[in-house]
Amino acid sequence: MRHNKNFNHLGRTASHRASLLANMATSLILHKRITTTLAKAKALKRYVEPLITKAKDDSVNSRRVVFSYLQNKDAINELFGTAKTKSEGKVSVIDKVGDRPGGYTRIIKLGTRQGDAAPQAFIELVDFDDNMAKAPKAEKKTRRSRRPSKAATAEAPVAEEVKAEEAPKAEAPKAPKAKKVEAAEEAPKAEETPAAEEPKAE
Repeated sequence: MRHNKNFNHLGRTASHRASLLANMATSLILHKRITTTLAKAKALKRYVEPLITKAKDDSVNSRRVVFSYLQNKDAINELFGTAKTKSEGKVSVIDKVGDRPGGYTRIIKLGTRQGDAAPQAFIELVDFDDNMAKAPKAEKKTRRSRRPSKAATAEAPVAEEVKAEEAPKAEAPKAPKAKKVEAAEEAPKAEETPAAEEPKAE
């Protein structure tokens, strides 16, 4: 019996499907992102992530096991890295994703294909997309109402009353100062008039 042995055969024989996924995995490791159909991207995710996990142990056995699936030396060197690339400072795939406990790939849908309406998607290695890593979080847009809110209308009269109360208080101290100045000006005039009248009396 074949209980729960269900996966997408992609309409191909076993050997054809294995060759398809090996070629797609090689392209993904070399180019870090490929565009394909959504069904193939999901099948590739299940195929390539165990290979990347296996590559965390950089041993001869691990390289041979991964090579038995991919059959491509360039992909193996890009995945594990070589002594030459490490001396030159080049970053291999495993150097980027070595700290991750899984989830090395990301699938993003792109809509449908024009010819046959097949759903399209691209699959990429997560840590190699700098734009996604630096993307800021989208701020939630707040909807503005055209009419003023009830709180704003309730605060408006209160503000006017406060201004009305402050105005007389500000003017009150100025009035006595003006009176003092007038009194000071009137005092010399009062003294001058008697002095002028005294010679007339003599």
